[in-house]
Amino acid sequence: MSLPSLPATLPLEAAAVAEMAAIAAAKLAGRGDEKAADQVAVDAMRTALNAMAIDGLIVIGEGERDEAPMLYIGEKVGTGQGPRVDIALDPLEGTTLTAKAMANALAVVAFSPGGGMLHAPDTYMDKIAIGPGYPDGLIDLDASPADNIRALAQAKGCETADITACVLDRPRHADIIASIRSVGARVHLITDGDVAGVINTTDPSTGIDIYIGQGGAPEGVLACAALKSVGGQFQGRLVFRNEDEKARARRLGLKDDAFGRKYALNDLVKSDAVFVATGVTKGALLDGVRVENGFVQTHTLIMDSATRTVREIRAKRPLERSPDGGQVR
Repeated sequence: MSLPSLPATLPLEAAAVAEMAAIAAAKLAGRGDEKAADQVAVDAMRTALNAMAIDGLIVIGEGERDEAPMLYIGEKVGTGQGPRVDIALDPLEGTTLTAKAMANALAVVAFSPGGGMLHAPDTYMDKIAIGPGYPDGLIDLDASPADNIRALAQAKGCETADITACVLDRPRHADIIASIRSVGARVHLITDGDVAGVINTTDPSTGIDIYIGQGGAPEGVLACAALKSVGGQFQGRLVFRNEDEKARARRLGLKDDAFGRKYALNDLVKSDAVFVATGVTKGALLDGVRVENGFVQTHTLIMDSATRTVREIRAKRPLERSPDGGQVR
């Protein structure tokens, strides 16, 4: 049975949610306090979500209920008067990036009809992703990085030396990096933010052709909402380090046969979805929040799989005023 469609107004409403979180977090960029930056982003996103006319359920959030006041898995948001929607979110993807005023921090949220997204546990996931325009099944999580690079280069009509792979800079990825470089491809290392790493494959201007490596499973679902909107490809497999992580997955409704399963994009995001990201700090795809001449400016990406539409919105709003007349964001 097909799931209902999302309201036509939701993409713009979702953009406002991400913008509010980004503006709040950007105030703490470069101030060295990751927890404070994350908390203000959470508070702003929760306030914006609760103003929406939806019956919203967070299926990808920041842990389970006992970890509140973060936006937790299973939390209900919205007015309750409206369509049933599942929500995946990361109010501040790149807390360290924000604290250090480094590139590519984002406020991210995705919506689908209720039941449209996998309720992924807060564990690791092995991932591989490419953008649109390639034959189905081109990449394979079980093939070596080198073989995937060769297949991509052949499909793209270029040399392997012309391919750039994005990889999280972690010791666990040493073999992946070596395999990529063994065929002469470039490796673009990132310190954090693998949602940004995956969505960078959707736009040739970023110079990223493929994403390979292990990152968060919730971030994998978020990234798939973006890839689905442009016709990209993704494969992932959940990685469990201990029995406690498996137990957490079972509490979310996953069966034991899911533990070794290779998930494709449409397994993670089964319905149409809307993906939104607002830049907190300037990155390859989005500019960060800027304050100039009494205005705060944002740059937001909206991706809608129902219409295969990608929009960029540059918004400018006046700075809020405190009761004493001072400017606040």
